[in-house]
Amino acid sequence: MAIDTTGVKLQDRPVAQIREEVIDQLIMNYSHGVISEQAFERRLDIATNSDDHLLLAEQVADLTLLPDAKYRAMWAQNFNSPGRHNQAHQQSAPTDCDRLVSVLSSDERSGPWRVPQHLTIINALSSVELDFSEAQFDHTQLTIKVQNWLGSVTIKVPEHVAVISDVNNIASSSSNNVSSGGPGQAKTHFIRVEGISVLGSVSISVKRTLQERFTEFANSIRSALGLTKS
Repeated sequence: MAIDTTGVKLQDRPVAQIREEVIDQLIMNYSHGVISEQAFERRLDIATNSDDHLLLAEQVADLTLLPDAKYRAMWAQNFNSPGRHNQAHQQSAPTDCDRLVSVLSSDERSGPWRVPQHLTIINALSSVELDFSEAQFDHTQLTIKVQNWLGSVTIKVPEHVAVISDVNNIASSSSNNVSSGGPGQAKTHFIRVEGISVLGSVSISVKRTLQERFTEFANSIRSALGLTKS
């Protein structure tokens, strides 16, 4: 069995720790051509959705290739290591409150932007897009207050962020396709969206799932090794 079972009993170990080891080994073996793309996607789907210790371990029971130092370095580069974030936060900590005013224009916040604890959006006849997929959170909770008139507000979050929407709509449309969090869901941050939308739209969705990010990362390693998709 590829998962180490010489120490604490498998069933007594934190399931998140087992899942992380399994995903690392799946990416490592797929990126080096040990398993096919179909097998990788099938096993990765189980690894990212199951809380069963034994089922997780079964996904790598026949794999012997383990992550090495080069893999760890590439992982840290692609998935924003906490140490680098902490250093950046110490250099320039964001204020707790921020405001975005958009009138007859288009505004977008994306990339590694720093997230305040409270954000007010005043939008009139404009398009506002907030992309949290690479954002740097200093707080586990964020409140977004929306005042939207004849405009559109689009919010995209990564899979580990939970969102609750409490927007009052007047001749408007509002959609929230993001989970509000719950048992068995690995949510690390929480966003509450509240306010009013008049003759406009507010849309909240997941930008890219962790499974999609893992697959993209594995394919980038394959490309670096000169391997094509199987």
